[in-house]
Amino acid sequence: MGVIMSMQINALSKKELEIIAWLEFYQKYFFKIEDINNFFKNQTQRYNIIKNLLKKKRIIKLNRDKYYLIPIKARNGKWMEHPFVLADEIFNGENYFIGGWSAANYYRLTEQIPFWIEVFTTKRQGRKIIMNTKFIFRRTTKKRIKSSIVKNVEKHNFRIMNLKEMKIWMKSK
Repeated sequence: MGVIMSMQINALSKKELEIIAWLEFYQKYFFKIEDINNFFKNQTQRYNIIKNLLKKKRIIKLNRDKYYLIPIKARNGKWMEHPFVLADEIFNGENYFIGGWSAANYYRLTEQIPFWIEVFTTKRQGRKIIMNTKFIFRRTTKKRIKSSIVKNVEKHNFRIMNLKEMKIWMKSK
């Protein structure tokens, strides 16, 4: 259920290549600014390099302080990442769960493949497209988040509505 991202890769400066190579070597595809602070002389240099990497589409901003690295090995700028992994990284593994038709498809309660990944959270709402994955963020309560469970996909944990609640939700549809 991965999503392919396609883009044109622009030339990298020596410093940008050094940062990307380091991130790749340590397999830090999801990273925070603190992870790469030692590469910069000052905040201005850090700001400019991050801005250039975003403009060159070598990194994607996921939230206020987290980014996703498009690997150098991405052939012709195409790369896949599982939508549930993206959702987990956007929320730093907290205060969210996958629900709706996305969860129903995960549990094989429907064969319908959803166009949007429904993410329930206390923090945001609305729609956003990240790496060609369409997310709908819906408001929910902390109580409902606590009743969600942790599952694993591609060696990465994510939160999803529990099966019992999912079956109740399906009956309402």
